[in-house]
Amino acid sequence: MKDHNSKTVRLTRRDFLAAGAGAAAGASVLTIVPSNVMGAKKDAKAPSDKLNVAGIGVGGMGGGNMRQCRGENVVALCDVDSKHAARTFKAFPKAKTYKDFRIMLEKQKDIDAVVIATPDHTHAVTSMAAMQLGKHVFCQKPLAHTVYEARMLKEAARKYKVQTQMGNQGHSSEAIRLLKEWIAAGAIGDVTEVHAWSDRPTGGPWYANFAVRDLPKGSPPVPDTLDWDLWLGPTKKRAYHPAFHPFKWRAWLAYGTGALGDMGCHILDPAFWALNLGYPTSVQSEVKHHKPELADQAFPISSTLTYQFPARGKMPPLKLVWTDGEYKTPRPRELEKGRRIDASGAFIYGSKGAIKHGSHGASGMRIFPETKQKEYDPKRPPKTIPRVKNGHMGDWLRACKDGKPASSNFEYGGALTEMVLLGVLAMRFSGQKLEFDSKTMKFTNFPKANELLHIEYRDGWTL
Repeated sequence: MKDHNSKTVRLTRRDFLAAGAGAAAGASVLTIVPSNVMGAKKDAKAPSDKLNVAGIGVGGMGGGNMRQCRGENVVALCDVDSKHAARTFKAFPKAKTYKDFRIMLEKQKDIDAVVIATPDHTHAVTSMAAMQLGKHVFCQKPLAHTVYEARMLKEAARKYKVQTQMGNQGHSSEAIRLLKEWIAAGAIGDVTEVHAWSDRPTGGPWYANFAVRDLPKGSPPVPDTLDWDLWLGPTKKRAYHPAFHPFKWRAWLAYGTGALGDMGCHILDPAFWALNLGYPTSVQSEVKHHKPELADQAFPISSTLTYQFPARGKMPPLKLVWTDGEYKTPRPRELEKGRRIDASGAFIYGSKGAIKHGSHGASGMRIFPETKQKEYDPKRPPKTIPRVKNGHMGDWLRACKDGKPASSNFEYGGALTEMVLLGVLAMRFSGQKLEFDSKTMKFTNFPKANELLHIEYRDGWTL
């Protein structure tokens, strides 16, 4: 398939939006004609039942996301590294291919919806550009790279009235709904404390690649298949190094959000939803770096964060503690000896008991000790929360067609991401308690931290 960006073109965000403003203003509402109207067989899709979907960042996780869209019309694929994306390009030979998402969105007027799985530092500019042109957006977690970006995306989804979904797939699970129903029914009483953890970035041979132990050395050439300037997006110019791309960008402050940003939108999601957490009043960190000189460039190899949340209606104030890497969460005394603790998960402590769960959407959720779970089983409350059919991606595709919001749309996903990223920011000020005012989006006791609520974009990039 011919690369439609083979001739290098540089568009500033201002140029791009000027070209696309008319398209957004005149965007027509997607009309779905039911297949039975066209005389199709039962369960068969009529052509107009299908969305025209584009993918941006389709090498790693994005490739899997696009395969979940096979039932739609995949019309365009975009990736700054054609080698990294080659498998996905091959899987969809009819899709037009691009390197620059701005050119793709300008040229292809037939796109209804966009799937974004780029590195964290380009989530916001990519999602915003698509929404401003009236495209529905699925964006991987965390939704943004900075607290400011997360809030702006949440507000933009509301403004442009598009259907959105963040890629924390556990939010569409059965388990997370059971957890919310059980806690609302008083299964463990008033919840005052949550302890969550992940073994990343030091756990397991693959994740250990994200534990930075040295600064990059040497100046290797940029691969012919990679547009490094586009990969950098709105961040400062920096020489290419394989320590950043592919995969390892998560470990670097300029591009990723560390273990907490990577896993927090999964592991903290159940408590955030079930306990109506919203914004914390304060957050404080203690971190460990392999070398002190890495602290201003890379995420720590281990961290502990303590969030404080105010009372929410009848729910009492709550303390949430996050640990990752080499730091370990205390084992509850009530947890039976020999009972395994997952590599990632959480303990939720209430006045009448406790619940443990795994990493994604409260997987493996159980009251402990097990005797209390067995006592509770006959008293389980009715299932009152609507269940998601056809999975997380399917839920978003359905929302694009019927207009009913998906389970982790940007209204919810943006708020969850903002909470997580407040902790990510706090890692830069180990030992300092940061008091946060959510209405003004400011830290009230430590002004220096406000400088990191957003970054200065390079020329040619705006949100």
